[in-house]
Amino acid sequence: MAQPLVKKDDDRDDEAEYSPFLGIEKGAVLQEARVFNDPQLDPRRCSQVITKLLYLLNQGDSFTKVEATEVFFSVTKLFQSKDLGLRRMVYLIIKELSPSADEVIIVTSSLMKDMNSKTDMYRANAIRVLCRITDGTLLTQIERYLKQAIVDKNPVVASAALVSGIHLLQTNPEIVKRWSNEVQEAVQSRAALVQFHALALLQQIRQNDRLAVSKLVTSLTRGTVRSPLAQCLLIRYTSQVIRESPNTHTGDRPFYDFLESCLRHKAEMVIFEAARAITELSGVTSRELTPAITVLQLFLSSSKPVLRFAAVRTLNKVAMTHPMAVTNCNIDMESLISDQNRSIATLAITTLLKTGNESSVDRLMKQITNFMSDIADEFKIVVVEAIRSLCLKFPLKYRSLMNFLSNILREEGGFEYKKAIVDSIVILIRDIPEAKESGLLHLCEFIEDCEFTYLSTQILHFLGIEGPKTTDPSKYIRYIYNRVHLENATVRAAAVSTLAKFGAMVDALKPRVFVLLRRCIFDSDDEVRDRATLYLNTLGGDGEVVETNKDAKTFLFGALDIPLVNLETSLKNYEPSEAPFDIDSVPKEVKSQPLAEKKAPGKKPTGLGAPAAGPPSTVDAYERLLSSIPEFSDFGKLFKSSAPVELTEAETEYAVNVVKHIFDRHVVFQYNCTNTIPEQLLENVSVIVDASEADDFTEVASKPLRSLPYDTPGQTFMAFEKPEGITAVGKFSNVLRFIVKEVDPTTGEVEEDGVEDEYQLEDLEVVAADYMMKVGVANFRNAWESMGDDFERVDEYGLGPRESLAEAVSAVINLLGMQPCEGTEVVATNSRSHTCLLSGVFLGNVRVLARLQFGIDGSRGVAMKLAVRSEDEAVSDAIHEIVSCG
Repeated sequence: MAQPLVKKDDDRDDEAEYSPFLGIEKGAVLQEARVFNDPQLDPRRCSQVITKLLYLLNQGDSFTKVEATEVFFSVTKLFQSKDLGLRRMVYLIIKELSPSADEVIIVTSSLMKDMNSKTDMYRANAIRVLCRITDGTLLTQIERYLKQAIVDKNPVVASAALVSGIHLLQTNPEIVKRWSNEVQEAVQSRAALVQFHALALLQQIRQNDRLAVSKLVTSLTRGTVRSPLAQCLLIRYTSQVIRESPNTHTGDRPFYDFLESCLRHKAEMVIFEAARAITELSGVTSRELTPAITVLQLFLSSSKPVLRFAAVRTLNKVAMTHPMAVTNCNIDMESLISDQNRSIATLAITTLLKTGNESSVDRLMKQITNFMSDIADEFKIVVVEAIRSLCLKFPLKYRSLMNFLSNILREEGGFEYKKAIVDSIVILIRDIPEAKESGLLHLCEFIEDCEFTYLSTQILHFLGIEGPKTTDPSKYIRYIYNRVHLENATVRAAAVSTLAKFGAMVDALKPRVFVLLRRCIFDSDDEVRDRATLYLNTLGGDGEVVETNKDAKTFLFGALDIPLVNLETSLKNYEPSEAPFDIDSVPKEVKSQPLAEKKAPGKKPTGLGAPAAGPPSTVDAYERLLSSIPEFSDFGKLFKSSAPVELTEAETEYAVNVVKHIFDRHVVFQYNCTNTIPEQLLENVSVIVDASEADDFTEVASKPLRSLPYDTPGQTFMAFEKPEGITAVGKFSNVLRFIVKEVDPTTGEVEEDGVEDEYQLEDLEVVAADYMMKVGVANFRNAWESMGDDFERVDEYGLGPRESLAEAVSAVINLLGMQPCEGTEVVATNSRSHTCLLSGVFLGNVRVLARLQFGIDGSRGVAMKLAVRSEDEAVSDAIHEIVSCG
């Protein structure tokens, strides 16, 4: 027997398992493959070489075209061997090599011969390989044999044909769909695997026809499925039908009785699958949950670890939404805390923490203390997060839970584990006022011996915010100043900033803080020295007990709400001049292009057209501009500003676009104008607005533009009042009115006399989408459930004939002006139904979520079911009114 080609590893741990494939090299194996050409074949050696080739392929080694071709042609010679084991390896290697179309012909005849062989093992494997490597042309030739194989008496052959059908459905669906009668017959097979594979294939053939799937489930739930695997599949398909059924209320839920009957099946996998399906039903009630919880509770005491794990994991998920339903299992789960399988024990602990009551907290803490030392950090993090949730649920128990967190904080552990504990303590301090003093002391003790620079700086920053607000801030100074002596430069700099915050917020501590900051001036690190010098000059008072200047407090404590990349870009583009750098001119949007690139080519004005240093598209910049105009200063907070809407064609004499600014009771039109004629100066520029088609709007103010020179953008404004709380819509006609004066292009002199003139602009519309801000959510399902159904409104609408389902979805999204979530704005080609998830913030800062279900019939008529949830009943009604009027 040939020795395996391995590289000896002398440093290998004696206890580690020795792999026969360790260190094999592709070149050596390809040399070995020459044994396939020997006149006297050695089946055992050939099988070993094929095994090594398969190992290389599965490890990601790629063969060149020449190498793959040589191996393939060598392997084909092995068909002459009658050895069953070697023949199976030949089938495997041909399937993995995936020969090209011109090479497939070489083995097609051999495979077709095997497919009609009297040896069932040959037939089954030949079917699998042929279906893997063949194309549609050859498939039509062997289709008759495949259909016969599906109903073959030998279950191995039948399963091979059915599994091949599942794979072929992805590439040649029209051929596989012709096998429905044979597959239907195979579903009635007594062989467990045949029934399982037949059901899977039949469902995939019908998956795009919801009615056909429902009929399939209805027929099979009457007891014709014997295979436990097929029964599990049927349960999953049943759950799918239940989810898609319009009647999901208690009492009307279809097939629930079937799921409940599966809880009494003799196979454990079927019982568990049914229990899990029931727990995952949308809107499941406590009455429906009870039988599923009961069988899961029995699994908790099973001798099989896999059943215990499956049960406790399912109960853990149920506890998130129905904690009271799981409380009956608490005694059984407490016994699992000492389970040898740490995954089971961790899930048991976290489930108990979710379902336990206030009286059981202390007992649980004692059990967890002994348990924590035996599990890995990743499990410890799960436990820490569960304890944090429990503490927020029972705030009176914060002492015991905070002590537990502080104890494990001092134990050994990695960065992620320690960060989870620190984050939990910080959240408890913020949410439970009584826990602040003890929590801050625990954090101070931790940084005395903290090996993670990131955590030390974060704790020091948090200490600088919360420490000065405590009853005795002075007790934290020692811990902070110790960091200046004992830590690296990054932590020392953070400690200096924290000391300065204490000096700024606690006037009595200022002299002591000044002494400490002066010592920091002699630090070896320039960042520490610079910070100490800055804070000594900023605090003022020369170390006396005086109140700190308000601007200094803002500087030390104010949050930097500007992205650093934007600040860096603005500083790079700042040109030194007499005017100091204005931090208010830095854009606040996250994605911002350099300000030097803001001036777009062409004559069109930018959206804001305000100060050149400001960005054109941020709400903050617009708000500053509008509040600086006396006529609009009392309109309140700006809710939303639209994107610029062009009111003129390209390359016309005057370029005008408009931005719609939405307030609670007002709408302001900002007309951005640009004069593109060098020989003209425009004065007293204004826009005359006709609001006769906007009944709900009343003109209240205007601000004309005094002068509009060539190629210098300027703005004129019109303000309208509207009723508060309603989505007023309407169309506005616009005429640009101005006095035009001639300009001498050579000297730049302007004639004194001017001529009044007008220029017709395009109409402008205020639509319902203007009152909605696009704000997405990371997890729509969680947001939907947390919003609750108190103000949910559901209705159905006929959208009439449409070109496609995608066009209807796009039209409704544009009508509502909401943000599509999770990519649901994309509609699959030829889809007959679609669900779209939308999120937004309505006027008044009211969060809104919408779930839209579309369907299209044969005549292209589109129907839509709209479910809206919001924080205000009136807003939910308003969304439906927008759709009904749109």
